[in-house]
Amino acid sequence: MFYRGTAPGAIEMSTESHDVVVIGGGTAGCFAAATAAQEGVDVVLLERKTEEEAGHIACGDGIKGASAFPDVVDRDRLDEEAFTNRNISRAIFENPQTGESIDVPFDESGGVVDRWTYGRVLLDEADRAGAEIHYETVVQDVVQPDDRVEGVTAMRNGEPVTYEADVVVDGAGSLSLLQDRIDFSGSTFDTNVTYQQFCSAYREILEVDDPVDWDDALVFKPTEELGYLWYFPRSSTEINAGLGFQMNKPPMKLVEDLKRDLETRPEFRNATVTDKLGAALPTRRPYDSAVHPGYVAVGDAAAHVNPCTGGGIPGAAKAGHWAAEVAIEAIGDGDVGEAALWEYNRRVQTGFGKRFAAMDLYNIFGGAHDVDELVSVITSLPGQQLVDAIGKRGTASMGLGLKLKTILKTFGHWDVLYELYRVQSLAADLKDVYDSYPGDPAYFDAWQKERDAVMDRLYDVTGAEPKY
Repeated sequence: MFYRGTAPGAIEMSTESHDVVVIGGGTAGCFAAATAAQEGVDVVLLERKTEEEAGHIACGDGIKGASAFPDVVDRDRLDEEAFTNRNISRAIFENPQTGESIDVPFDESGGVVDRWTYGRVLLDEADRAGAEIHYETVVQDVVQPDDRVEGVTAMRNGEPVTYEADVVVDGAGSLSLLQDRIDFSGSTFDTNVTYQQFCSAYREILEVDDPVDWDDALVFKPTEELGYLWYFPRSSTEINAGLGFQMNKPPMKLVEDLKRDLETRPEFRNATVTDKLGAALPTRRPYDSAVHPGYVAVGDAAAHVNPCTGGGIPGAAKAGHWAAEVAIEAIGDGDVGEAALWEYNRRVQTGFGKRFAAMDLYNIFGGAHDVDELVSVITSLPGQQLVDAIGKRGTASMGLGLKLKTILKTFGHWDVLYELYRVQSLAADLKDVYDSYPGDPAYFDAWQKERDAVMDRLYDVTGAEPKY
């Protein structure tokens, strides 16, 4: 550590130099820091919360098994300490109009975690891998004398510090402050981002007296203005109950809506609230490009979230891992420019990115219809066909009997059902485009034009206003 010269009476700012500076101790940040540290890179992770509060993040807590995570943390430990329910085998979609529900079985079982415990385990694993972690460190600005990002400035325990780095990994979450400070004019970094592409969410952790009879399920219920309620069982007596809504819709009274629904459910009578927390999360496609000279965005900071469900933990883990791997190679080559970091974009977009981009089409489709019409169609589809319609084969896979039953139940909504089928076809086309994501930024403009042509067809089919 060394000190810059300061004027008389000015606050002295210390300066630290590292190979990699990671901003944020969430999933993406921890996996980035752990990956870099295991490769022997000098990495520091900056977390704004205290060590006691770190890892406390608003989340639905639903997740697939930790075995899908990159092998840079102790996955067995994460599974044993953080997973409180490993027996999720289905989803329940409730019809707010009729009170009926449909079950959709999962192809593979999932689980629910205690998010705070999960977060603390990840931070401890990053520390154990060799990453330096600075708690109570609030990032305030970037160091960018020219085009390249060369570090950040922050307040650590009330003292100003400059962190110099070859690469800054931004895991600071939705609407990251760093992206307001960086001049991206010298790169293709995606700046086509507005608040309407985000969701506001709130959740409570509830303790109930008697075990619920759906502790093997994730429960969803649509609300007005394309909002949704969720009930995810951490255990048979501890439930993560939450509500979210699109920010492109008029504001909802989130807590009141959730409270009103809870009051109608006998299983929550006399429930005790043990924790409350809110957050914003992206409900849009992943950033087209999330790299800039000396800078990489990961996790929520790059919209690595399923835009229909808000699920982002597995994607964030992979993104943090890939970002660190690519950054390490670039640092070793002595070139941290946009082209040198581009491989990170390609891995994301041809990996989980194409699936999230395809799911965004259903988000846009939903925004073009009112919730009553959507619920009538969705709850009329047999469970497996609902799964198919949002990711696999579509209603063409139905047998004749199911087709006739669905035709009768969706009478008056056939145009919407056909529109959904066409959206499903466009989603398949979009995945093909993402599979051809370029390996070089020189071909980026041509790729965007091909992708945007699919989006134009979507807007024609749905009549929706362009989202981007």
